[in-house]
Amino acid sequence: MKEANMKKSAISKKIKTITIPVMLIAAALFISGCATSRSGQVYSRDEARIVQTVETGTVESVKDVLIEGTKTPVGTAAGGVAGGVLGNTVGSGRGRTVATVLGALAGAAAGTAAEEGLTRRNGLEIVVRKDTGHTIVVVQEADMLIASGDRVRIITAPDGTTRVSK
Repeated sequence: MKEANMKKSAISKKIKTITIPVMLIAAALFISGCATSRSGQVYSRDEARIVQTVETGTVESVKDVLIEGTKTPVGTAAGGVAGGVLGNTVGSGRGRTVATVLGALAGAAAGTAAEEGLTRRNGLEIVVRKDTGHTIVVVQEADMLIASGDRVRIITAPDGTTRVSK
């Protein structure tokens, strides 16, 4: 009987050792897959086959910026579950319960921070003087080379989403 319990305990530890890293990797992949693009070259499904207006202008300046990442409940929940599972491996009785709760809280905080960090993007603040004389600023992902003096197109969707393109 004692030998059976020892085998069961060893198997349980192996499962927990494998489960936690797999859960963390799956959560990271899920979070990064949920991020929407702020690229000047990527269109959403809703933007396809929709009439958009095009204006032209000249880039006055370009500045590197950081576009903050998403902050959804997904990262918080994934981190909370992973932290709770990890905390549940510590101690026994009431100590295990406390470790599980604290692990879930710490995991939730870490999951929120991880999601924001995984979905954060480098961006460009592009100041454009339109041919009409008006000056606008567009912030988008830094996925194309745009420099001061470039002639560009300003593409605006019906919902107001605007991008700068060469």
